[in-house]
Amino acid sequence: MSVINAAQATQIAQSAQSPQSNQTTSSQQDESGSTQFVGEEFNNFLKLLTAQLRHQDPLSPLDSTQFVEQLASFSTLEQQVQSNTSLKSMASMIGDLHSMFASEWLGQSVTVESSWVPYSGDPVDFSFDAPNEATAAVLTIANSFGEAVYNDRLTINDESKSWDGRFSNGGAAASGEIYQFGIDLYAGDTFLGTVAPQVLTTVTDVGTENGELRIGTSSSLSGDLGQVRRVTE
Repeated sequence: MSVINAAQATQIAQSAQSPQSNQTTSSQQDESGSTQFVGEEFNNFLKLLTAQLRHQDPLSPLDSTQFVEQLASFSTLEQQVQSNTSLKSMASMIGDLHSMFASEWLGQSVTVESSWVPYSGDPVDFSFDAPNEATAAVLTIANSFGEAVYNDRLTINDESKSWDGRFSNGGAAASGEIYQFGIDLYAGDTFLGTVAPQVLTTVTDVGTENGELRIGTSSSLSGDLGQVRRVTE
């Protein structure tokens, strides 16, 4: 059996190429460089395989097993080229979706669920979710050391509440500090649990984190889509 070695195959392939295809091209360093490189390797492999088949010895043709292995390599290269093209298209589509999503949410009034709330000097407006059986709610606000600084009994049916930064002892919250909010719910004398407030704020940016869309707000709170609710007028 006669098999053309790599050097002979390369020489044959080069002789079969047109003068235009023999011109060398400069390597690409940008994001599309890898796709172009794979495409060039794909074309070179095809030319080598065609040349090898064309110049094989008719009395001792290429071994079928080796031929199948080369066809498998050919198929792998083809799939890689197609996959790279598909991934690039998907990335472009995701970027377009993010841009569309951002344009719809920027400047919108939303609520973000969070137990920890930064205080900026302006009143903190919030609401909370309570089960139907709840009859009473008590707000407790603690500083970063875990010390309670404010307590207030809330009305269940009020759509929104507000904290102006004042402490129960007459002190006041410092701008830039973070405070922990907890709302204890009761049905009569039965404790139902503690929930976090839904802080009313405005969307200022939309981005991604670990593949998840996240929203930034004017209150320095951020959250994923499961934590953010659009406020209807």
